[in-house]
Amino acid sequence: MKFIWKNIVCRFGIPREIISDNSRQFQGRRIQEWCQGLHIRQRFTTVAHPQANGQVEVTNRILVQGIKRRLERVGGNWAEELTSVLWAYRTTPKGSTGESPFSLVYGTEAIIPAELGIPSHRVMNFLKNVMKIS
Repeated sequence: MKFIWKNIVCRFGIPREIISDNSRQFQGRRIQEWCQGLHIRQRFTTVAHPQANGQVEVTNRILVQGIKRRLERVGGNWAEELTSVLWAYRTTPKGSTGESPFSLVYGTEAIIPAELGIPSHRVMNFLKNVMKIS
């Protein structure tokens, strides 16, 4: 519950539902009561049949391929490469929607480091806001 609160609710708000496997940490009385208290619907995939949640399986396959490619090129630890692979995944438009996951969550495309040197309305607003915070 602490992970869900910190990494999902505090970042994105209360979800309408949580889809998970049938493992104990998602089926206990405490998590069920917590979800009920926040009006979160719990849905479970079929035991020993991860294909039931095909969207997650496809995403996991893409992420694993990305990590393997990075490790082949630069070596290192997969956990260190994960954030770069996630960034690439989250900022790439998907064929089904034509939008990136980042833009769907935040309502704008991410400003990538290479863009900072190119004057544009988005970059100027970004830099102006950074200066206010500093």
